[in-house]
Amino acid sequence: MATLVHVRFARRLASLAAIAALVTAVGGCESRRELQPGNYRAVLELPGGELPFGLDVAQEEGGFVLYLLNGEERVRVTEVTAAEGRLDATMPGYENTLTAEIRGRKLKGEVSLLRAGGERQVLPFRAEAGQTWRFFEEPSTDNADVAGRWSVTFTSDEGKKSPGVAEFTQSFERVTGTILTPSGDHRFLAGEVRGDELYLSRFDGASAYLYRARMDESGDLEGEYWSGKTGHQRFHAERNPDAVLDTSAVATALKDPAVKLEFTFPDLDARPMSLSDPRFQGKVVIITLAGSWCPNCHDEAAFLAHLYRELRGQGLEVVSLMFEHFGDFAQAAAATRRFRDKFGIEYTTLIAGTSDRDEAAKALPQLTGVFAFPTTIWVDRTGTVRKIHAGFSGPATGAHYTELVREFTEFTQTLVAEPAVDADLAQTGAAAALPAEAN
Repeated sequence: MATLVHVRFARRLASLAAIAALVTAVGGCESRRELQPGNYRAVLELPGGELPFGLDVAQEEGGFVLYLLNGEERVRVTEVTAAEGRLDATMPGYENTLTAEIRGRKLKGEVSLLRAGGERQVLPFRAEAGQTWRFFEEPSTDNADVAGRWSVTFTSDEGKKSPGVAEFTQSFERVTGTILTPSGDHRFLAGEVRGDELYLSRFDGASAYLYRARMDESGDLEGEYWSGKTGHQRFHAERNPDAVLDTSAVATALKDPAVKLEFTFPDLDARPMSLSDPRFQGKVVIITLAGSWCPNCHDEAAFLAHLYRELRGQGLEVVSLMFEHFGDFAQAAAATRRFRDKFGIEYTTLIAGTSDRDEAAKALPQLTGVFAFPTTIWVDRTGTVRKIHAGFSGPATGAHYTELVREFTEFTQTLVAEPAVDADLAQTGAAAALPAEAN
């Protein structure tokens, strides 16, 4: 009898142990503090609502790597640490960061975006593994058609209007594309149409954009978009296959084409360097006004880094005048070094000032103004400014990017092929008075 009691008692203990193990396993799954590789649906919280984007977590030889997904673009983030239940990542080439607690298959934390003056804008962040949908888990099957080219008018909260051209591609409910503006493009956008409503978003490590619009009875789009925590505009879009972007508002020129461009700014080691430095004499020089915080400047830097490696042996130099969010030199130089590392930049980068356009105009008083980052200036072998182009249409613009790269490359090759001539004679030529260009 005692033996039977012992057997029953042992079985009962075994059952209780099994139940406890199951409870522990279930609870442990939710409380695991190791980062789990896989596909995540990530969300940022903006004043306009949820901004979703794709997030892939991969474990590679050097450790964890993140991929930010927006349409065709996959941004690779390698500066990642995951330890003791915490994820920390710094966006490539930017001072923006992502931090989160690791809770099994879920992440919860914040994205911190650097803004002018060195201020930080913090956006709540969360992500869950195993989800690949963007805005809606179940797609709608009866949706408006937004594919094509649209003429866009943006209106700020202060009532200021500005133009744009949107280009969208649609496959069933899914929509990708971008919006071109005079100063550049909104980069890779992705989202969905649900009934007569359009939803688009983008977070690529640089900035956070969220768009919502509704198609009215006439087929136009009425909507609004949010950029980070404080940026907000309304927009009206009309379908127009022949839409042309008006770039006159950002056009920059020399005040006096007979006066040569000159400047002196410190390099990253605080040593002053000017355009009259011996290393630039007799060379073709491309000068770009840029900033590590500027997504379109990143797109241009990827192109210029390649162009410089290709043509520097033929007499090309590139100088990037960096206008950073930091007034502090050391911080500005550190941000610029991150920018250089991202693209393997070998050309000259100088710290020219802060990221305010008026301040940039004061730094280069020979120009009629600085209205866009980037603004690119071509100087020939005699020191004569031959061309100024405001803005940059990046890879998200497709054919526009291809054409811009072709134009930039061919014009630079033309200048490089020119022999050096007497500077005084060049001043009397028509080249000195070529008009400015914009995006």
